[in-house]
Amino acid sequence: MTDLTFWTNPRSRGAIVRWMLEEVGATYDTVMVDFGPSMRTPEFLALNPMGKVPVIRHDAHVVTECAAICAYLAQAFPQARLDPAPGEAGAYFRWLFFGAGPLEAAVTNKALGLTPPPDRRGMVGYGDFDTAVSALEQRVAQSPYLAGERFTAADVYTGSQIGWGLTFGTLPDRPAFRDYWARISARPAHARAAALDAALLAEVPA
Repeated sequence: MTDLTFWTNPRSRGAIVRWMLEEVGATYDTVMVDFGPSMRTPEFLALNPMGKVPVIRHDAHVVTECAAICAYLAQAFPQARLDPAPGEAGAYFRWLFFGAGPLEAAVTNKALGLTPPPDRRGMVGYGDFDTAVSALEQRVAQSPYLAGERFTAADVYTGSQIGWGLTFGTLPDRPAFRDYWARISARPAHARAAALDAALLAEVPA
């Protein structure tokens, strides 16, 4: 056993954490968790009371929520240089948590057909879908990476949201998004993570 264990399902947001684990070069054990009863066992709920993957345990630390896991791994493995460079911390935290907050809420609500009325937009963190998408588009058009000049954990997390959005049509197909996704998805760690998840998915009964 290593000191880092990763609970996941290849059909989940665990793909984001898999990419991050490959980026930091960690040695880790993978535990496949089926959807349904396997996520409601007392043993798994002791790890994550929400009953969902991904989850990591690193030494004595249990971490859930993809953005939190990415931020944690960036700090736990500083040699990977996935924390922000000096002077880029503000942008790093801004866009990491933009992905976890306004962007995810905007995309999910739109997929569910939930649109806040104009007089209630101030009650939701993203205002409206078009505003959130345009803010993100502006950032990836003006900077090679979300934090600035260097790839960071913010690109793994929020960048994954862009990749999925282009693949599944939950984000508009805009040149700035396509260029940015082509740039970050070409990283070797992304290819390794995708191959590992594909192999794990092949083991899952249809």
